[in-house]
Amino acid sequence: MVRRAARLYIGLVVVATGALVASRPLGASGHPHFWPDLVVLQVLFLVCDSTPNPVASRQAKWSPSSSATLAAVVLLGPVAAALVGAVSVVSIKRRIALPERLFNGAMGALSGLAAGETYLALHDGQVGLPVLSHSPWKIILPFAAAAAAHVLTNQSLIWAMYRLDRGPGMLRREALESSLPLLLVSDLGYAALGLVIASLWQVMGPFAAPLVLVPLFVARWAMGQYAEQQRAYAATMNALCQAVETKDFYTRGHGDRVSRGSGMIARQIGMRPQRTEAIMFAGMLHDVGKLGVPTQVLQKTGALTEDEYATIQLHPMRGLEIVREIGFLNEALAGIMHHHERIDGRGYPMGFAGHEIPLFARIIAVADAFDSMTSTRSYREAKTIEAAIDELRNGAGTQFDPLLVEAFIAAVKREGWRLPEPAGVPADFSTITVQDHDDPTSPLRVVEMP
Repeated sequence: MVRRAARLYIGLVVVATGALVASRPLGASGHPHFWPDLVVLQVLFLVCDSTPNPVASRQAKWSPSSSATLAAVVLLGPVAAALVGAVSVVSIKRRIALPERLFNGAMGALSGLAAGETYLALHDGQVGLPVLSHSPWKIILPFAAAAAAHVLTNQSLIWAMYRLDRGPGMLRREALESSLPLLLVSDLGYAALGLVIASLWQVMGPFAAPLVLVPLFVARWAMGQYAEQQRAYAATMNALCQAVETKDFYTRGHGDRVSRGSGMIARQIGMRPQRTEAIMFAGMLHDVGKLGVPTQVLQKTGALTEDEYATIQLHPMRGLEIVREIGFLNEALAGIMHHHERIDGRGYPMGFAGHEIPLFARIIAVADAFDSMTSTRSYREAKTIEAAIDELRNGAGTQFDPLLVEAFIAAVKREGWRLPEPAGVPADFSTITVQDHDDPTSPLRVVEMP
């Protein structure tokens, strides 16, 4: 499912790439082994490109195929590098539609051509095997510039494609942004391996290509283990959220939505991708402490006793106790612990005020309240987005951080907000009037017991 603007963009990229490659001389075609070496590098590229590995638990994937393209830049020249990158069009990866194949092939060719032209411009127009008697910097600096040109061209084309096509098959914005630093590092690292391949070519000839496959696939295996670990983390998060939703059925999907809303605020205020991912974890798990609150208290229809209210107030601390040993959460723990604090100091569990409250907690508080207000309850209909925004503004400066409220409102206007479906009522409940403990417009009623 590729949108019309994206199809036009793909067509322009393919045509422009073909014209640029056709207009350039073949380069080192006088080399006696030009065509055999080109075929070997194309096969190396195809093997690497056909076995991409996910970047952690995200939708983005990386491939070490750029090492073959950069080796062609050094050994055979820009056009040869373009022909190596163009092999992506016949990648044996499954479920790739024709437009995507054409785009991948054109992107690989254009990135290779850009890298090759950069290398020639800085290396006195010379290609071929590195000369060992020369200073290493004479080839390292031009090669580094070529690698940078390759990565920038590649990532720019991908980003433009993403901006034009936001259909269901494309990367979510947060997935792409959180993956970008790791993608850039991996691209640059494997581009540098192209110089190693070119240097080994002096001794091993074309056998250098299969020899390099060994460390490539060891690295791929290590990255796969890291990705599997991240997927295990995500599964742990989901299991904990599902456990909370089982106890308090009105929170079904609440953790995911608070996670998304927290990420929207983080991006709006310019938070780094790694911290954005951490705040989304915190948003997902902010109510995990409800596992330590008796179900009859969570689902009580009347006023709470002081003891029951105290139990509710302890759920952030119980949440911290549950997840504190999950090491990768780090700063997210503070968000889970303090998301019910208020700017005026009247919140719980510690009564922090203003900037005593950790930033993660202030972010989650806004997203948490907004989702609660825009969710349907048995005792009221969901508020409209506009009404919930008005309530956030009313609470700015007393319950919520005013700057984060405005950041969230700006993010909602830019990205929109999908309202949740009404929560289904369990079959064993005939009348449900449970209060929402996170709804700032429906404060808990507490009575003193004699």
